[in-house]
Amino acid sequence: MEGGMGAGVGGEQELSADNVRGIVLALISSGFIGGSFIIKKKGLRRAAAASGIGAGVGGHSYLLEPLWWVGMITMIVGEIANFVAYAFAPAVLVTPLGALSIIVSAVLAHFILNEKLHALGVLGCVLCITGSMVIVVHAPQEQEITSVKEIWKLATQPSFLLYVATVIVMVSVLMFHFSPLWGQSNVLIYTAICSLMGSLSVMSVKALGTSLKLTFEGTNQLVYPETWFFVLVVATCVLTQLNYLNKALDTFNTAIVSPIYYVMFTTLTILASIIMFKDWSGQSIGSITSEICGLIVVLSGTILLHVTKDYERIPQSRSIYAPLSPSLTTRLTGELLDHVEDTRTDEEKVLRRQEMF
Repeated sequence: MEGGMGAGVGGEQELSADNVRGIVLALISSGFIGGSFIIKKKGLRRAAAASGIGAGVGGHSYLLEPLWWVGMITMIVGEIANFVAYAFAPAVLVTPLGALSIIVSAVLAHFILNEKLHALGVLGCVLCITGSMVIVVHAPQEQEITSVKEIWKLATQPSFLLYVATVIVMVSVLMFHFSPLWGQSNVLIYTAICSLMGSLSVMSVKALGTSLKLTFEGTNQLVYPETWFFVLVVATCVLTQLNYLNKALDTFNTAIVSPIYYVMFTTLTILASIIMFKDWSGQSIGSITSEICGLIVVLSGTILLHVTKDYERIPQSRSIYAPLSPSLTTRLTGELLDHVEDTRTDEEKVLRRQEMF
């Protein structure tokens, strides 16, 4: 790897050339992905208005909507940049930088979707940027890998296999039991499925990206079946994420979906990366602590950025979304959805009531 892992003052580490490339690609990715959320949301609205059936209740009319495809292409460009970023830098560094896409999404939503961004939202943006900077300064160096066989060995560790098995069980339960019952009223169902599958897709994307990087450098990794297995895993996970992300965006407000999805996805991805790639191996306690603090600041910023904005205006006594569970999480979700209804246009209110009945 280029650049050393020299420790600086206060445990800071010199950024390698590969880490810098990863950071730049992650920033580009955030811009495109943040914009794609808004474009796709407008496409989903337009498709639901034309067909009367939204993606949240099984409709697929958005596939015929050009605006949705513009958003999809924008997201693909961002994901390609993100894909390449994982080939150069560790997931602990790349994934938290996705918070910047939340800032892009929030600002654009303020001007385009009329989802207002006030003082607390601005504070959330500042926290996201501050936390991201702390993570960049203390991020671990990318470990050098010379073959996809090495990645396969990491992926078949007992600890990571246990993580994979846990994810598969949880996703199956959410998809086949909880989703039909509570998917339309609890935002955590769809976002949890996306996030769990996303943590596996990122690990496979990193494996595949590293394999392609080695291939372009002259060491062909396409001859190994492990490379094609990672391709299959990426395709399966991404298609599942796309399906349930569309459901979440069409059913709930962008201001709710984006931060919850980001917090869950980031936390699970970093956990998976720590288990599989041992990202924190060799780092000082100070650096690890700084990364954790930076992550907490970023996660706090994303929550503050969206979920708490205008919360004081949420009517607490009237909600057309009856809680399906007495749990605190579902009651909070019901209150947030009440807020979403108040911020939607008359056309969206009619469509939403049609879907509910």
